Amino acid sequence: LQALVSGESEEESNGVNLMEFSDEILLHILSYVPCTDLVLNVRKTCRKLATLCLDKSLTHTVLLQKDYKVNKDKVKQLMRDIGREIYQLNMAGCYWLPSSTIDHVIRCKNLVKLNMSGCHITSLRLSKMLSTLQHLRSLAIDVNPGFDASQLSSECKATLSRVSELKQTLYTPSYGVVPCCTSLEKLLLYFEILDRSREGFMLSGQLMVGESNVPHYQNLRIFYARLAPGYVNQEVVRLYLAVLSDRTPENLHAFLISAPGSFAETGATKNLLDSMARNVRLDALQLPKAWINGSGLLQHLKFNNPFYFSFSRCTLSGGHLIQRVINGGKDLKSLTSLNLSGCVHCLAPESLFRKAEDDIDSSILESLVVSCCNLRHLNLSAAHHHSSESIGNHLCQLLSRLKHLLSLALPVCSITDVAANMEKPSMQSNVVSQPFGKKVRVGMQTYPRNITDQANQKIESSVFWTLMGSLRFLETLEIIGSSFSSAMPRNEPAIRNSLPPCVRAQSVGDSEVAAISQLTYLQSLTLAQLPNIITGSGLISIGLQCQHLRTLSLANLGMMGKVVYMSALMDMLKHCKCLRDLRLEQPYFSAGAQFFQALSHCSSLQRLCIVSRSGTLQSDAVMSFMANCLEVIMCHMFMGESLTVCKNLQQSIVRSFQADRPALNVVIFPLLHEDLTEVIRDVPMRHLDEITLFKSRVAEEPPNLWW
Repeated sequence: LQALVSGESEEESNGVNLMEFSDEILLHILSYVPCTDLVLNVRKTCRKLATLCLDKSLTHTVLLQKDYKVNKDKVKQLMRDIGREIYQLNMAGCYWLPSSTIDHVIRCKNLVKLNMSGCHITSLRLSKMLSTLQHLRSLAIDVNPGFDASQLSSECKATLSRVSELKQTLYTPSYGVVPCCTSLEKLLLYFEILDRSREGFMLSGQLMVGESNVPHYQNLRIFYARLAPGYVNQEVVRLYLAVLSDRTPENLHAFLISAPGSFAETGATKNLLDSMARNVRLDALQLPKAWINGSGLLQHLKFNNPFYFSFSRCTLSGGHLIQRVINGGKDLKSLTSLNLSGCVHCLAPESLFRKAEDDIDSSILESLVVSCCNLRHLNLSAAHHHSSESIGNHLCQLLSRLKHLLSLALPVCSITDVAANMEKPSMQSNVVSQPFGKKVRVGMQTYPRNITDQANQKIESSVFWTLMGSLRFLETLEIIGSSFSSAMPRNEPAIRNSLPPCVRAQSVGDSEVAAISQLTYLQSLTLAQLPNIITGSGLISIGLQCQHLRTLSLANLGMMGKVVYMSALMDMLKHCKCLRDLRLEQPYFSAGAQFFQALSHCSSLQRLCIVSRSGTLQSDAVMSFMANCLEVIMCHMFMGESLTVCKNLQQSIVRSFQADRPALNVVIFPLLHEDLTEVIRDVPMRHLDEITLFKSRVAEEPPNLWW
């Protein structure tokens, strides 16, 4: 940006004047600059840029959702200058903006799409804003306690009647604005209602008085519902589904319900599914596990050109998967996203007499790979997918045929080279057996600093090395232990005990991590419960080779009583110039001066989350880090420090940096404190869902579900 602004004077090095570039090239460069900077700063530098910065290609769509430096005044000025030129406005997750900011959106008279998820907005302000947006067709909002549909004006309801796409996040039992949206074609519902109030009272799933209006689903094409844990969310979603069970929309082609835990099927939901089986042909499907397990539903549902399937946590066997979904090897080139997370028997012919740890049937996986050759997103995590000793039939070898993969999630035990594992026991077998928390002397850490030397230590013919070499365009990779569970679940106290890793995973360590460095375009990496990490040397290779890495999540690597990879991690961080999100979960993690000095090299870092049972932190080092890394707007640390230490540090950070960083969100709290869940509920949903809580995110939702 600075080079562009100063482009009128020739560069001393080569004499190039950026202002001599064509308008097309300059517009392409400017498209990478936040709209607020373009309108409020860049266009004031010269006449040419003043014209280009207001080009329709740059003002048609305004994205503020991760512009953490934007404040109320900037939004006000932006709307004054280009409000009438904006057709799509995304303010999702701008939790730091006061509700009065919404008033300035009224200037955007031509808005067609508006995303305000995560923004503070009252019923009256929503009514005033929507009354002026007559061209609006796509809307995303939150429904918070106190929402009152009776406060919506007739003009507001008229606008809502023309909306065809609605995304609604519910924090209170309510229909929200759904009954007003009589032309809905796409409905996305996120249920985030807590079972208890802050005062400890149990909440009811019954809707408020005056909310008896019935939703209009006759034109619905896409129905999506994601439920957070809790019985109230289940009660409320059943009210939304009741209307669907009476009359299934003829044009429905995507029906998706993501529900954790047990969500029992009722007579109404069974009628709905029976009606769907008779009347519609689907392109996308996701159902609660209880609705699929033990039923013949999949045999009766009809599919058109499916692009997304999720059978997460279902007991669906591989035999049923092939017969009922893929129709015995039917061509499914249209399928681009498949979620089989926690589907423990999906690669076995049957599940009746099978143990979860038994070897997979490679012919089932081969049929899947051949039929779904255009898969871009595949999730096989949270299960034991053990390959047999048969040559050429290893899971990694079969997956290497999926050349279009962009994101992949695998259990740690699935990447083990069976032959090598049989010949050589785990290097850390003696260490793993040590009691939790026992300090073990490992001596001086030595590891190769040169990638070539490190590669020579690895047998490059291993199946995982080959897989990584064949998926050169992979952007997201998750390698997660099949028995791993985070110490920070959603609405419960922190987990104190963790299950041991799978026996097959015992040999997975540094060399496998080094193989990941072949992924030149990798943007997001998650590694959890890799027991044989000895030095973490593979992390350095990733830091050097994967220069596009933006998100890194590491959890429970190596021995549990000591952070054996700390030195390598610090070396890695010095090379991660594009890293924006870092999540670390490891017992006994010491967040001291050396760690934060290394982390300060990550000049693009925006969000940091550390979860560490019995972990320690150095307050002065944290403050110095926050002062050096000006882009950091989220700092979450759940450690073993006392409540007093945590509160004092949190207050110091807020006092020192909040004024210059309007989006700053700081939570520093003892991990095992009884009030942790109360603290978590105040974390903005954007951070909670994207980084603070650990989960597999590959194929979690259909691609491009919302803009």
